[in-house]
Amino acid sequence: MQGCYPCIPECLCFILIAQGERNMAKPRRQVYTMDMYLNKLKDGDIANNADVQRNFVWNNEQINELIVTVLTDEYIPPVILGEEDSSQLRIVDGGQRSIALNQYRFGNYKITSAIEHSRIPYKAKILDENGNFIWKDALFDIKNKTYEKLPEELKKKFNEYQIETVIHEHCDRKKISGYIKRYNNHTSMNTNQKAFTCIDCFAADIRSISESRFFVDYSCFTEAERAKGVIERVIIETVMCINHLDHWKKQMKAICVYLNQNAKRQEFETLASRLHRLETVITDDIRDIFDSKESFLFLTLYDRFTALGAQDIRFALFLREFKSQIRAHKKQNGLLFDEIDKGRGTKDKSVICAKLKFLESFLTDFLARQQKTKRPADEELLVTELVGIGKKVFRENREDYYETLKLLEERTIKIGSGLLDEENRVSMLAMVAYSYLTDEDLDDWMAVFSAKNQSYYKDQRKNYRYMLQDFERFLARQKMDRLR
Repeated sequence: MQGCYPCIPECLCFILIAQGERNMAKPRRQVYTMDMYLNKLKDGDIANNADVQRNFVWNNEQINELIVTVLTDEYIPPVILGEEDSSQLRIVDGGQRSIALNQYRFGNYKITSAIEHSRIPYKAKILDENGNFIWKDALFDIKNKTYEKLPEELKKKFNEYQIETVIHEHCDRKKISGYIKRYNNHTSMNTNQKAFTCIDCFAADIRSISESRFFVDYSCFTEAERAKGVIERVIIETVMCINHLDHWKKQMKAICVYLNQNAKRQEFETLASRLHRLETVITDDIRDIFDSKESFLFLTLYDRFTALGAQDIRFALFLREFKSQIRAHKKQNGLLFDEIDKGRGTKDKSVICAKLKFLESFLTDFLARQQKTKRPADEELLVTELVGIGKKVFRENREDYYETLKLLEERTIKIGSGLLDEENRVSMLAMVAYSYLTDEDLDDWMAVFSAKNQSYYKDQRKNYRYMLQDFERFLARQKMDRLR
């Protein structure tokens, strides 16, 4: 016989081939109506008692959503079954769903009042004035209702719902335990991830913001926090705190539901712009302020700061002072910053408002002190960083730098040019410091540059690099001209 095992009688060969085909058989699919499936559970034809099967752990919200899914005829993933050679079926995956459905159908489970989307559309069957049946669109609110309280049409819809199953054949207890381990080897959604599903109108905007450089390079989030949706939570809390603080919700899901109904896309776009601005001033020594707990507070503070018209570098300087001096040593109403939430929830509205008031008070005081300083320390910090010189060099040449900059502003740059704006002062001062470092004169170049460039990049790092590249090209052309 072709294909038989050598040295084995032909009758046994058929048995071995059949056994091999049986062991390699693919799972088969079987579809039951809900009524058939639940009755098989009740009669024991399908058992939910595998050795390693967990106890029922679903909460009311999960049961409610499953019942709505059935009554609106939406998709439920297949139930996975293992079939023993005795024909006994045991649930491998889908045990929680099965218990929930059984509780609603036969256990007098009442849909709770917290359910969303409780009004179920259906076709109501009624008699017209001539005694004929007609079908009309109707709605039934299932809130606080058991199966028995459903209209007959919805009972029928529930009982006729199609339950798809996938059956692994020729199982024993060991195989079924292995399948349970395989199908349940996953991580359930956490609170943040579940809440995120309730803000579908802006989910794409939030994802985009979460991938910005600010959250990659200028904040302090662990890889585990990124994976668990913490950055998305921070973005959502920030938009809520900045734009809808009066309607603040303590629970993340409630915030998502509120924003989904009331937020505007511009609010997310503005936040993205704010984060981009912060990227130019946040340094490694203060990036840890933007963590999973308090980022939304400091981003809200920065949003309020931008309305004051001060340079962004001043906000970074304030954060540095907050971290080194204010946080551990300054009190308001007898409390340090970290004592405000003692004995209260960190996400209580009263705590958030108190912390923001604390921060704004010290920020206002800081800016007032900065305003009195003729040449603020923020310029020294950024100029030394841009040019690559030490603070000692900057301080030794400070008076010369400012005098040269003043002469350029008065004699070379056209009055009314954006290059004279206070916002552009740092990059202009950096160019002066660079000219001293390289012993090159700026006058001729600045006359040409200011004639063709009336505006500038608000990002002072970017503006400095642009001016420096133009200056170096100018010097190279001068050198070529001299060689001719």
